Amino acid sequence: MSQVITNRVRTSRRALLSGLTAAGARIVVGLPPLVSMFNSLGTAYAAPAPALEKPIESRFLLWFNGNGIPERFWIPSEEGGNYAMTPCLSPLAPFRQDFHVLSGVDNAAANGMGNGHTNSMSGLMTGTLFTGRGPSGPSIDQVIAAKLGDDSRFRSLQIGVSQESFGESMQRNMSWSGYERALPPEMIPHRLFDRLFGEREEGWVNRKRSILDAVRDDATLLKKKLPSDDQARVDEHLSGIRDLERSIAGLPPEYRRVDPPDFDGDMKDWPRIAKLQSDLLVQALATRQTRVASYMLTKCQGLSRFPWLGFTSARHHDYTHAEGKSIGADGAEGQRVLRDICRWHVEEFAYLVAKLKSIPEGDGNVFDRTCLAYVHEHAEANPHKNSGLAMIVSSGINRLARGRHTRITGTVGDVYLTLADEVLGAGIGKFPTATRKLGKLLA
Repeated sequence: MSQVITNRVRTSRRALLSGLTAAGARIVVGLPPLVSMFNSLGTAYAAPAPALEKPIESRFLLWFNGNGIPERFWIPSEEGGNYAMTPCLSPLAPFRQDFHVLSGVDNAAANGMGNGHTNSMSGLMTGTLFTGRGPSGPSIDQVIAAKLGDDSRFRSLQIGVSQESFGESMQRNMSWSGYERALPPEMIPHRLFDRLFGEREEGWVNRKRSILDAVRDDATLLKKKLPSDDQARVDEHLSGIRDLERSIAGLPPEYRRVDPPDFDGDMKDWPRIAKLQSDLLVQALATRQTRVASYMLTKCQGLSRFPWLGFTSARHHDYTHAEGKSIGADGAEGQRVLRDICRWHVEEFAYLVAKLKSIPEGDGNVFDRTCLAYVHEHAEANPHKNSGLAMIVSSGINRLARGRHTRITGTVGDVYLTLADEVLGAGIGKFPTATRKLGKLLA
């Protein structure tokens, strides 16, 4: 961890928020957290005068995978801190002390109309009933964004990976601003990059120039004002952006478009796209472009295949049901297929956690001030089970109890309210289906 500066150059955190800009162009390259932005306690300088110092604000990410889980391979048998790591959770083993596994969670608003998936998704995200076209209220990320999002460039970001278009709005979206009002995820890395780094300009659109060319002069001037360790941090940050830019520009042409509505759901290369989207999300969080985001790796009731895992004979949703639509996809073999699919989901989540932890910020790193909630619309998928849901909550914020598995008696709303008010300090006060805060989630 970089040494915290207390007696030399001080850089206002406003510089982080404004970033590097191009003369005459609406292009912004956000700055990473710099050592000279923090005092010895990890507190950010809001302005040159020490009297205006203030803590770095917390961040929230809601992560979703569709089609539930195979409980026997996901949920630990033991409670407490000495639980045995399950096959599905094994990619998170290096971060065991950074997350809390929850089971027994009740999706109390999953009743009513719907096909099992749609009404479950509505209750999971918003705590409200499915209307037939969408939920009856805003999703938890938007409730939190209303409290935390106004001091950043984007009040919230919605990010996706899977492009499949099966089903209706409820299957394809996880963020909702209000009654039946979807906030679709951005699934194309090119578009997400352009959104984060500013207005399109011809050289970047054609991928013939770097976005960094436009801010090179501003970066040179800034670095002259910074201590040597921050100069190195800025160089490292810009190099990372350039590597990300090259990776996106190197994608085949078909990756730059959204497939038509009759697209059959088979992805081109999920692992490649998922990591690019995660890298872009981490850029947005680290440079304070947003404090709230949602990440939809797979769709609700998803129908995609997984060729990189060797599973092409049936689709994801087919594997979740006991009758199976592929030879060998039912019974025990189907459960093992789901185990491997869900383990890949967790691998992508672990990749994001590692990226957040890799970026220094104040006296710690970006993960230390981020709260993540990992959810599915079902527990065991075959019966469309809405009681006994499993969740992962992960954070470096010390208020969250970590390194354990807990079977709780409470609702999805209770979990969200506890995280929002007791871990993030968002002060939302209430959430549908929430009746109490869960002390077992807190340290």
